[in-house]
Amino acid sequence: MQAITLPTFGDEDVLTLAEVPAPAPREGEVLVDVAAAGVNRADLMQRQGFYPPPKGESELPGLEVSGTISRIGDGVEGWSVGDRVCALLAGGGYAEQVAVPVGQLLPVPEGVDLVDAAALPEVTSTVWSNVFLTANLQPEEVFLVHGGSSGIGTMAIQLAHAVGARVAVTAGTQEKLDACAKLGADILINYKEQDFVDEIRSATDGSGANVILDVMGAKYLGRNVDALATSGRLVIIGMQGGTKGELDIGTLLTKRAAVIATSLRARPRPEKATIVAAVREHVWPLIEAGRVRPIVHARMPLAQAADAHRLLQGSSHIGKVLLTL
Repeated sequence: MQAITLPTFGDEDVLTLAEVPAPAPREGEVLVDVAAAGVNRADLMQRQGFYPPPKGESELPGLEVSGTISRIGDGVEGWSVGDRVCALLAGGGYAEQVAVPVGQLLPVPEGVDLVDAAALPEVTSTVWSNVFLTANLQPEEVFLVHGGSSGIGTMAIQLAHAVGARVAVTAGTQEKLDACAKLGADILINYKEQDFVDEIRSATDGSGANVILDVMGAKYLGRNVDALATSGRLVIIGMQGGTKGELDIGTLLTKRAAVIATSLRARPRPEKATIVAAVREHVWPLIEAGRVRPIVHARMPLAQAADAHRLLQGSSHIGKVLLTL
């Protein structure tokens, strides 16, 4: 089969389309003929040599796909050849076929195109596990998501809005802020022109945000804590702004707040299965009711993986970038 390989680490041009052996589903897995794969910042980090796959998983990039089941492994129940699915992966998505643990499979939601469904598994699993299962966002609480126009951001806005939270976002252009507003964001902050701590305090009568979802890491650590409300929860899921920052424990204690750092890719399969099951229970009905939808900025052929990485790296996109087969 054809797949995007990494003969070496480096810039976008190291991504190489090549013939590789097709995977075979092991016990508890199915083989999926891939229609599309989502492009994520984790893929960019893997390409640069900073984010290897978990031991025993595919060395190919790609953390989510959509497609059709073509083969069933031993011990699999509840799925059939021909089922239209999307899936959360630990790797291997940039390929014509991928083996998927059955616990990480999701049916394509009613009303969603098969290709567009590839935009769902990673963002829904990331947002639901962090914002709702971990940070326990509640209706009427204030939720701040940095990078509101990203794939994760556009999904976080919609889900938080759907449960009745008040949503704040940061983004770098008016176009991106307008897109966030259309998805349900109430507080729009241009981080290039405004201080998000001041803006959150002003919009909440000084209270701050109850939950913050952050992809910047060290760069925003102190300011995120300043922006938290009493009993607030800061969940860090990215390191775009560095890995080492200074934390004022006194401020954290005064606010009785929590700082939590999580990742998804390296979680054991049973944990991923639990998250995927929760997504199917809570998020899929919202998608099928039309209250939440995948936001897709671009669809590009698999052979143009390098261009897709450049697009994501440039941060000009709104929503997800997909590779199609």
